[in-house]
Amino acid sequence: MFEPLAGDLYDYPAYYDLVYGSDWKAEFDFLSGCFQSFATISVSHVFEPACGTGRLLHRLADQGLRISGLDLNQHAVDYCNQRLARKGFADRVVQGDMSDFQLPAVVDAGFNMINSFRHLLTEQQAVAHLQCMARAIKPGGLYVLGIHLTPTAVDPTDSESWSAQRGHLCVVTELRCSERNLQQRTEQFTMTYQVYTPTKRQQLEDTLLFRTYTAEQFRKLVAEIPQWEIAATFDFQYDLQQPIVVDQSSEDVVYVLRRTT
Repeated sequence: MFEPLAGDLYDYPAYYDLVYGSDWKAEFDFLSGCFQSFATISVSHVFEPACGTGRLLHRLADQGLRISGLDLNQHAVDYCNQRLARKGFADRVVQGDMSDFQLPAVVDAGFNMINSFRHLLTEQQAVAHLQCMARAIKPGGLYVLGIHLTPTAVDPTDSESWSAQRGHLCVVTELRCSERNLQQRTEQFTMTYQVYTPTKRQQLEDTLLFRTYTAEQFRKLVAEIPQWEIAATFDFQYDLQQPIVVDQSSEDVVYVLRRTT
């Protein structure tokens, strides 16, 4: 029997950090390689919109990079900043809206790896976000953006599950599509998190709403903002030696966007 938890996963940053942070090494190495391979400027300061707990930010700071970020959820922001403080870093993240922000100083690169971009439910918000990022990043810098596309040549994936463990804490996550409306460009997913510790079993159920993008819809969106060009595309294997051609069957895609002059 599971004890129900109220709220959403973002209100439990330690669980969020585990659920989305267990595969950090592959993403970290991929980002580092992108900065070296595709940026035409030296990358020394990076920014993450919708940074959550900063699962990658603090590790990039470990490598000597300046870091900054923002997130809507104050619990996540506090968790991230407390970890940065414990590790002795002066940089901090702030609470803010990824479609309406201005950084105090431009940075060299940005990244958003786990589909948070699709939480922006309107075209206006999506365009505003990419415009904000263009203002935030120097010409020659990068925005590395991971997104789940809606394939049109094959059936989309409707469910997935995974587990992650750190010490005595284990979280089993299941993601299921409960509704998809391609005319309205929305997908609703139910996410169930089962939390196991030596003394308790808890369950959190959350509903997530995403905007849908086909490959062509996303290409047209990027084309609306002339400050961005698509430098490369990869899948979620994060293999820099295996770039992909995005087509109507593509689903999990990382776009390496480069800031033009």
